[in-house]
Amino acid sequence: MWLVSEPYTYMRLCTSLAMPDSDMPRYPVFQSAAALCVGVGSFSDPSDLPGLAHFLEHMVFMGSEKYPSENGFDAFLKKHGGSDNASTDCERTIFQFDIQRKNFKEALDRWAQFFICPLMIRDAIDREVEAVDSEYQLAKPSDSHRKEMLFGSLAKPGHPMGKFCWGNAETLKQEPKRMKINVYKRLRAFWKKYYSAHYMTLAVQSKEKLDTLEEWVREIFSKVPNNGLPKPDFSDMVDPFDTTAFSKLYRVVPVGKVHALNITWALPPQEKYYRVKPLHYISWLIGHEGTGSILSVLRKKCWAVALFGGNSETGFDQNTTYSIFSISITLTDEGFQNFYKQFYEVNKSCNSLFLSVCALRIYEEIQRIEANEFHYQEQIDPIEYVEDICENMQLFPKEDFLTGDQLMFEFNPEVISAALSLLTPEKANLMLLSPEHEGQCPLREKWFGTQYNVEDIQQEWMEQWTRNLELTADLHLPAENKFIATDFTLKPSDCPDTEFPVRIADSDRGCLWYKKDNKFKIPRAYVRFHLISPVIQQSAKNVVLFDLLVNILGHNLAEPAYEAEVAQLEYKLVAGEHGLVIKVKGFNHKLPLLFHLIIDHLADFSASSDVFSMFAEQLKKTYFNILIKPEKLSKDVRLLILEHSRWSMVDKYQALTAGLTTEELIEFSRSFRAELFAEGLVQGNFSSAESVQFLQYVTDKLQFSKLTAEVPVMFRVVELPQKHHICKVKSLNKGDANSEVTVYYQSGPKALREHTLMELLVMHMEEPCFDFLRTKETLGYHVYPTCRNTSGVLGFSVTVETQATKFNTELVELKIEEFLTSFGEKLNALTEEAFNTQVTALVKLKECEDTHLGEEVDRNWAEVVTQQYVFDRLNREIEALKQMTRDELVSWFKEHRGQSSRKLSVHVVGFGAEENDEEGSGEKQEEKGKDEDLRSSAYGEVSKLSFLPASPKVEGAIAIVDIPAFTEGLPLFPYHKILK
Repeated sequence: MWLVSEPYTYMRLCTSLAMPDSDMPRYPVFQSAAALCVGVGSFSDPSDLPGLAHFLEHMVFMGSEKYPSENGFDAFLKKHGGSDNASTDCERTIFQFDIQRKNFKEALDRWAQFFICPLMIRDAIDREVEAVDSEYQLAKPSDSHRKEMLFGSLAKPGHPMGKFCWGNAETLKQEPKRMKINVYKRLRAFWKKYYSAHYMTLAVQSKEKLDTLEEWVREIFSKVPNNGLPKPDFSDMVDPFDTTAFSKLYRVVPVGKVHALNITWALPPQEKYYRVKPLHYISWLIGHEGTGSILSVLRKKCWAVALFGGNSETGFDQNTTYSIFSISITLTDEGFQNFYKQFYEVNKSCNSLFLSVCALRIYEEIQRIEANEFHYQEQIDPIEYVEDICENMQLFPKEDFLTGDQLMFEFNPEVISAALSLLTPEKANLMLLSPEHEGQCPLREKWFGTQYNVEDIQQEWMEQWTRNLELTADLHLPAENKFIATDFTLKPSDCPDTEFPVRIADSDRGCLWYKKDNKFKIPRAYVRFHLISPVIQQSAKNVVLFDLLVNILGHNLAEPAYEAEVAQLEYKLVAGEHGLVIKVKGFNHKLPLLFHLIIDHLADFSASSDVFSMFAEQLKKTYFNILIKPEKLSKDVRLLILEHSRWSMVDKYQALTAGLTTEELIEFSRSFRAELFAEGLVQGNFSSAESVQFLQYVTDKLQFSKLTAEVPVMFRVVELPQKHHICKVKSLNKGDANSEVTVYYQSGPKALREHTLMELLVMHMEEPCFDFLRTKETLGYHVYPTCRNTSGVLGFSVTVETQATKFNTELVELKIEEFLTSFGEKLNALTEEAFNTQVTALVKLKECEDTHLGEEVDRNWAEVVTQQYVFDRLNREIEALKQMTRDELVSWFKEHRGQSSRKLSVHVVGFGAEENDEEGSGEKQEEKGKDEDLRSSAYGEVSKLSFLPASPKVEGAIAIVDIPAFTEGLPLFPYHKILK
């Protein structure tokens, strides 16, 4: 059972203990975890130091008086299989970590020192400002962040919503220097004033007895200072958007290629109504996708592909000064031209809801669904759970810490009607995003440089909206939901229980793996199928047609399957490299209904020419938006080099741009269904007899023939030469400063033992990598080593995300080389004790029990979808680890770093002064005149890659400027599976 202690005078504490027979939901206790929420955030930033709260969140982690090592806490966590994170919101800042249980008390003590006596040394300030700045630079190309900053700028002068919460080098370093502000002193003063125990809340979770946990917390956290000052309070700053600037139309140029209409209302704070949850009720109805919904109407007109409505409950959407209700519609080209008409439909829907008063039937249906979900919810990771709880402790009374954010407690039509009555057209803010706005938007948001224009909403439309709206039969409340589960009986086994999945059906057209759940004992199940086809990889055109098929199949299912989603049954369709992956999960009672619905729609697949055009246009935007992200482009280039016969995203974009027809899609869908192999996995609360019926339904309904030849479910991999090759491509996001450098070492087709050895190496590498490349060299916010398993061929890599305004990618490459050299020296000096500690940590991680059934299913599905079937892989890896030696690890690293190493560097090069770009970064572009902004397009050409030569700085590196020419003569490794 989950137990909540009495609040302490210095901070409130929530400790947890899981009992197997509790009526409350059972949660994981395998890793221990803690989270602390400070009741202060970016709203409290001083006006002359924007981003100070966020900066402090970074700085408190950099050593304490008791444990002065700058990266000591991270090193301790990595050594013992742990992790940590932190986040700054408008009125709260949260810190959390997890670790193996035996090291939990020491970790708690180390962590608590950040709130007792953090060092925050002067020398670290300049370096950590660069980390904050890199985080800001990475966020700049995000349209969601850009919208938030633009929206915040519409608040009344002096309201904290208008503050720049991110912080960057300009606000935390350059401007303070000019203004002679001592950032170090201000940082310490901010910590002293706001990091006070009386508005901190703490949640800890571990297998220890509750009394023991309470004793530890009293002992460790009693020294957290309490200054007794009033908590920051902004509740008197209401109606921040009651301004003439708010209720207008804002035309915005997005970074990605997307048409979107965001309709937003700013309401009085709604947090106090958490027992009613009026905005959740309204969003349930407005965001409904079934028959009678707004989206159903818009889809039939081919105006929209998606609609989301509601309040995300983040600090931006809901705080003590206001609550937001927003509707976001992803538009088609035709929908963009008719955006005013779409707003008309939204207003009709809001009016319809208001006139229907508040339907008790609907409220009780939502209440029942969410009560079922809460009562039978699957366990979540401890670190996520304590994060949720410590924040809930800031928001709700003690009796609702666990349920306040999840359950609908009481129906109150007056509260719901009051919120609905505020959703009127004259109070709405319209934000219309489209690439079509280029050249029409002379205004720029100060911090993210978003191009926008503002105009009054056309009077003729405002008059139409404010008249009595004509209600039509196509908008109505949802019918009673047939997918809501009512039978939660746990089914008896009809065959011997097994530790791992067993194959219970096998033929030349398909097979089924099955495992009855007798561990978690919840009335849920997971069903997954991989429909393997030989036609997908035949050409780039076929890959695109397959993407279209899966997208349109999802569209065809959206309305009939939405009631299932509402009833907490989930489905996902994935266009895999070699087949269609179908995943369904949820309460087992009605799960077969959803699965049958999906297979029926696949069997009867159709697409009108209007729908085809709509999705071809959307897919082109999707490909474009993937290609402009440096991390996605880097992966695409790396795999294009390594995987033989792979079709790149650029190939797919070209094939789609060349033009496809509805008839070609219909013909492809026939050829796809003609010849398949269906491989499935069923786990959970189904008998084996019921499970076999899923495979039977697939084969009976789709009526496909067996494969005429085996279809491999992986690619063959190129064997890299024993040299250093470097492939530099220019970012496809014109003007984006962000670069990415990945240095990859190929190992080859190895066995399970080598895979485990590689994991151990990367685990050793994580903390030194962070310390060297981020903390000391300040190259970027994201720096990390990674294990690479490329179609069965092993390798490892080091990646740095940086900015061309600060560093040249070749300098970053050299710094990665410096790091690997220094790491090799550290590895040579590694003691047997340190080696054994790390082995033990990795063993413990692999021995960690699954927190919920989904984790077990994911692991087993990975074996099925790759056709490896080593379901006891973890046990084998643990045995391998226990036999490993320090010398083996050291020699393995040396072997990959020696003269015979197969090394590939991939650089995606951003725009900036360090890369000798005349136009420079986004900041430099902002300084240019508005006239030039209106003349030139911000959208680059993505239909081909721009390869760059390597300079002599990277000694011995051979540049790849033509990938097909480079890979053409290289040998290929045989197909390889890591089986033993």
